Amino acid sequence: MTADPAAYAAVSHWLADAGDLTPRAPLDGPADADVAVLGAGFTGLWTARELLRRDPSLRVVVLEAEIAGYGASGRNGAWCVAGVGMTAGELARRHGAGAARRVVTELRDTVDEVGRAAAEEGIDAGFARTGVLRVARGRHEVPGVRAALATWDRLGLAEGMALLDRDELAARVRVGRGELALFDPHGAVLHPGRLVRGLARAVEARGAVIHERTPVTAVVGRRGRARPRLRTARGDVTADTVVVAGEAWLAQLPGWRRRVLPVYSLIVLTEPIGEDRWAEVGWAGRELLSSSRYTVDYLSRTADGRILFGGRGAPYHFGSRVEPAYDRHEATHATLRAQFTDWFPALRGVRFTAAWGGPVGMPRTWLPSFTADPRTGIAAAYGYTGQGVAAANLAGRVLADLLTGAGERWADLPMVGRTPRRWEPEPVRWLAVRALQRALQRLDDHGLATGRPPTGRTLAERLTRH
Repeated sequence: MTADPAAYAAVSHWLADAGDLTPRAPLDGPADADVAVLGAGFTGLWTARELLRRDPSLRVVVLEAEIAGYGASGRNGAWCVAGVGMTAGELARRHGAGAARRVVTELRDTVDEVGRAAAEEGIDAGFARTGVLRVARGRHEVPGVRAALATWDRLGLAEGMALLDRDELAARVRVGRGELALFDPHGAVLHPGRLVRGLARAVEARGAVIHERTPVTAVVGRRGRARPRLRTARGDVTADTVVVAGEAWLAQLPGWRRRVLPVYSLIVLTEPIGEDRWAEVGWAGRELLSSSRYTVDYLSRTADGRILFGGRGAPYHFGSRVEPAYDRHEATHATLRAQFTDWFPALRGVRFTAAWGGPVGMPRTWLPSFTADPRTGIAAAYGYTGQGVAAANLAGRVLADLLTGAGERWADLPMVGRTPRRWEPEPVRWLAVRALQRALQRLDDHGLATGRPPTGRTLAERLTRH
């Protein structure tokens, strides 16, 4: 990546539509701070904001390898939802029903907190609380949607949710092969590029210093009297506390390489659709849409009348490599465009004007980790499995409280204070992940071809249960 703003605008539609992308000045020699943050995405910036809200006198320095929002924060599907990588049912199975309810309740509150905080900082992020529709596209997906509602109900978390039959779904949005849908009110659509870029400006206004185009080459913990620091080719930033917020890019950092698995999620975006074509589809409520495919699809309707269609399917790269060249994968982007037409037959022929992608950080446990170790002086939050827009705000508040001595209120959250087991070394990792990717695609294809739901008993299903 060059320092040319046009090159950054090419990363995603969201960054291209987020205003000036001229990079801030890089670090120019060693520096000292109270808190040094690696990463100017949602996690790092929310953490900086929350720390400065609690103590405006703190010297906070944020280091970013490219520009604020370059990573997942500026590339995602515009979903701000009450979720993490692990479902409520699996949370209850592993950590108990009480822990599951606590996590879900906090995340639901966090969706609204993102909107409140953006308004408080004067950020026009286009936040709209629209809810989520999980659509059963075909008979084989109906049992999964019904089971999801049953789980929410069993945990006492189904208030406001509703099953929509075929006609009720069509009254909201006309989806090809739509059989049934579960409406969940706890979700919002937003403009992630404007949110993350506005958040960077807000953090600076509160006193933080952001250095862009300054890659961190190592995170060094406290050793004796030596304070922790972030090491860069331009000098070290030494601080009382270091916050690591690099998400999928942590796979490139020595000592952190196996904390997350970078799996690419790709997106295509249509041109603005005219009102006559929208009349054929509906979707006036702008609900976030998804189905029950193992290979994942996620959709949103933008404020200017485009449709974003995203999904998985791009291959995992040996050694957990993350490269700009991997942001585009024509075979996967072509599949997404074809799937779009299957979702919306009435929109056949609509042009696509953008395509992009980026890595999602997947932890070995499917649950993010929020930690602060006073012995090493290192705090970290990572592992959102593609659901970090809201969860990163929660992470920022949790880390700020842990670092200022008010962390007791979060002690019962299962993602607080736990470091997930690391991923297997290569080549085992590559062989297993690629095999699972192919197996999950076969499960989706089989369900579509036969109309029969997955059994839950295959090895791929058991290994990816979350």
